[in-house]
Amino acid sequence: MSLPPPHARFGLVPPAQGMYDPADEKDACGLAMVATLRGTAGHDIITAALDALRNLEHRGAVGSDAGTGDGAGINTQVPDAFLRAVVDFPLPQAGAYAVGNAFLPVDPTARSRVKQDLQRIASQEGLDVIGWREVPVRPGELGTLARAAMPAIQQLFVRASAEPEGAPISGIALDRLTFRLRKRAERELELYFASLSARTLVYKGMVTTLQLEPFYPDLSDERFASKLAIVHSRYSTNTFPSWPLAQPFRMIAHNGEINTVQGNRNWMRARQSQLESELLGDLDPLMPVVTPGASDSASFDEVVELLTLAGRSLPHAVMMMVPEAWEKQAEIDPARRAFYDYHSMLMEPWDGPAAITFTDGSLVGATLDRNGLRPGRYLVTDDGLVVLASEIGVIDLPQRRVVRKGRLQPGRMFLVDTEAGRLIEDDEIKSELAASAPWGDWLDESRIRLSDLPEREHIVHPPASVNRRQRTFGYTEEEVKILLAPMARTGQEPLGAMGSDTPVAVLSQRPRLLFDYFTQQFAQVTNPPLDSIREQVVTSLATSSAPSGTCSRPAPSTPARSRSTSR
Repeated sequence: MSLPPPHARFGLVPPAQGMYDPADEKDACGLAMVATLRGTAGHDIITAALDALRNLEHRGAVGSDAGTGDGAGINTQVPDAFLRAVVDFPLPQAGAYAVGNAFLPVDPTARSRVKQDLQRIASQEGLDVIGWREVPVRPGELGTLARAAMPAIQQLFVRASAEPEGAPISGIALDRLTFRLRKRAERELELYFASLSARTLVYKGMVTTLQLEPFYPDLSDERFASKLAIVHSRYSTNTFPSWPLAQPFRMIAHNGEINTVQGNRNWMRARQSQLESELLGDLDPLMPVVTPGASDSASFDEVVELLTLAGRSLPHAVMMMVPEAWEKQAEIDPARRAFYDYHSMLMEPWDGPAAITFTDGSLVGATLDRNGLRPGRYLVTDDGLVVLASEIGVIDLPQRRVVRKGRLQPGRMFLVDTEAGRLIEDDEIKSELAASAPWGDWLDESRIRLSDLPEREHIVHPPASVNRRQRTFGYTEEEVKILLAPMARTGQEPLGAMGSDTPVAVLSQRPRLLFDYFTQQFAQVTNPPLDSIREQVVTSLATSSAPSGTCSRPAPSTPARSRSTSR
């Protein structure tokens, strides 16, 4: 079927109009994570998370009608006891069914047709629709603009059609089936799910932080319990507000900007034809991986989800996408260096400034990108409450209860295992992943060094021939003297001023090289200055995601692998 443009389908970024491009809109957000180490779920975690969200009100934005927010939401574990109490049909055992909030058409006829088509796709993907539940909402709490854009919100419940002998399909195995259903629904039916999972449930919308709980009465029910929650207050960064682009997403919430997002998206699009996964099956009907017109946070979430469902752990996926600054750390563990070096051949860094919280329903954590230019503070209380947020003080707690506190550090991970009831330290996470496979051996087997290639035959051209070629390819006398000559003499990249008084290529009256028509895009945000040492160790690394002087052959098989990993 012929689909309308992505921005029309999901309320995403509209196309540029004249000299104004909506993709240039940027600012800041707020996030918080609340979890417990006690091992049991409770409504107090939901209450604490919503309190934190309300205290992050100043980090969100409000529209011209003073009642329409840029977006807010909460991601929790599936509240099994609550759902059993509010649905009028039987549910399988906890974990053996998936539930998600669907943003359906407001028109009843269109909504009925979409549901029928969704049931057909579910059957094709090995899923049975158990039933639908209309989510209680209070539109009167919203502003005029938010109400006008509000979809019909209903919960879908599904289970696996065919179950093997013994235990039913549940947990992440069921999520792999619902992932296929959700992706196909987005692509074929223009239907958006805030989440559809056996492990987590997302309530979100184009609301303010103060409106989220009143708008969704479910969140006030004492039976709604969880061991963890992630909340987010949105200030639209690189997209306009919309219901689907409110955060948290299915696995992450994000504060900041992904400066490299255009390149990251291009790389994902370039490798799509080579992606394969035995766990996820045929990926062609689910493409593209990254939804066109979505925000940088939404794109990041889609890639994290793909990597985890295809077999990697959540910390593994996050370390692939947000690596620490490892190249110039002289004292880094060789096994950890090999891990990062290997994965640099598979995935380029998604560089910020960015603070990211993430969860898969049992693990919940946070990290900063290697530049470390976004805030994140955490504390742990004597009764096992863990709170992490964009700022301190989002929950009112007496200091006598605090047994540990600190801040997120660049490239380091803060992780809570709610099943085991403990914090997992950064060194433990990374040491285990570094020892989980012979990354260094795979690198040695697969890497081709340019220095090992046979010498090329050098041909000396007469000066007239050289000059003719320079003119053909647009080299100026200034470039020859200031750029090329120093490179030939020293073998290093030359230094020069960044300013240019020449016309931009598109307005120039003279012939220009093709690459002059393209420029690097970055987020102009208020970041603190870096000292010269950090500038060398951290920022300069963002210019390359693979060591110089190397190229790569296909790497050994790993989950969600690409059949070719050449860069």
